Amino acid sequence: MSITPFHIAVPVRNLAEARSFYGGLLGFSEGRSDTHWIDYNMYGHQFVVHLNESLGADGKVPLCHNEVDGHGVPVPHCGVVLTMLQWQTLADRLRSAGVKFVIEPYIRFAGQPGEQATMFFMDPSGNALEFKAFADIDRQLFAS
Repeated sequence: MSITPFHIAVPVRNLAEARSFYGGLLGFSEGRSDTHWIDYNMYGHQFVVHLNESLGADGKVPLCHNEVDGHGVPVPHCGVVLTMLQWQTLADRLRSAGVKFVIEPYIRFAGQPGEQATMFFMDPSGNALEFKAFADIDRQLFAS
């Protein structure tokens, strides 16, 4: 599967905190930056954090949750579909770092079309992130 890279931008309350999380914990390489934004390479995609000092009273992005496979999935969220090895490596790194998951790493829709490994966690500003993987991405990504 050959995919064109996407671009997404999210608000953050503090650039140093975002740099520690995205560059440090997640290991994304930093591209261009300015006093109000930072570009990151998120597995080949352009992920940008923009400073927004007027986030909610708690400094977090407001979310709602929708029920999927017995879990409250935070909305909005974004992330990347990884290989199973990349997904497991990331899950292990996050567990070792003590990251609190919104939805712990697990296999969703086991034995059904679209079976996938998934996990959800938040950045310090409350942006929800989902990283998922499929055993056979070409057949399972858009399975119905």
